[in-house]
Amino acid sequence: MTNFHGVFPYLVSPVDAGGNIRTDVLGRLCDDLIKSGVHGLTPLGSTGEFAYLNAAQRMSVVQTTIEAAKGRVPVVAGVASTSTLDAVAQARAYQKLGADGILAILEAYFPLNDAQVESYFRAIADAVDIPVVIYTNPQFQRSDLTLDVIARLAAHPRISYIKDASTNTGRLLSIMNRCGDAIQVFSASAHIPTAVMLIGGVGWMAGPACLIPRQSVELYNLCKAARWDQALALQRRLWRVNEAFARYNLAACIKAGLSIQGYDVGDPVAPQAALTADERKAVETVLREVG
Repeated sequence: MTNFHGVFPYLVSPVDAGGNIRTDVLGRLCDDLIKSGVHGLTPLGSTGEFAYLNAAQRMSVVQTTIEAAKGRVPVVAGVASTSTLDAVAQARAYQKLGADGILAILEAYFPLNDAQVESYFRAIADAVDIPVVIYTNPQFQRSDLTLDVIARLAAHPRISYIKDASTNTGRLLSIMNRCGDAIQVFSASAHIPTAVMLIGGVGWMAGPACLIPRQSVELYNLCKAARWDQALALQRRLWRVNEAFARYNLAACIKAGLSIQGYDVGDPVAPQAALTADERKAVETVLREVG
């Protein structure tokens, strides 16, 4: 079983005006992130605007990421759908392309009960031979994963990880207490990564790591070495980035930041809009201040 840990940047999906994925830009970003020391790559997370892309665009993003990674770090590809059948097809397709893991995301239009939520994630894990990270983000998802469902899913041989974006760090501790070694917890940018590492997390999957990969890896290394004073000092400095993200549209914020850093990633997919000139200036200031 692959051991996922550390910093997994949530990649953006650079799309041109005609709807084509800018594979050259994405490939260069992946290469630079790996050279910065990140431990893995996650295409089609929230920052990757999965909800705004069609099947061909998603496939192109995953394929480009896998080709750029060249096996140097694991690629955990996001699978999201309102339909179990479609999610299973995506997961199988990404495994065939060479993905090392699946980040399973549930989109819902009509409300679902616990059994229905559980069956969706279970079907994805049953369909592949690679580790599955279950993803919970109550802010955007109509149907959340309860502790009971998480505990049952943790017993599945391929569901080894959870990425929780609930902002509720107490919930993470409850998951760890409830599931023990059966499931490893990744933080999101909604949590304070240092705090999550302190209670037993294995890393974080988050958009900000796209913009500050070196600092993110440094923070992870300080946490792993239990140098908590230094980790907290760095965390306080880097938290400014998380605050900026919470203020603006997520994809627009990261795409603006990457564009400032010289990556021609384009605007977020419509009907989302790019940051205004003032908002972009605010992001630029924050990035300058965190180095």
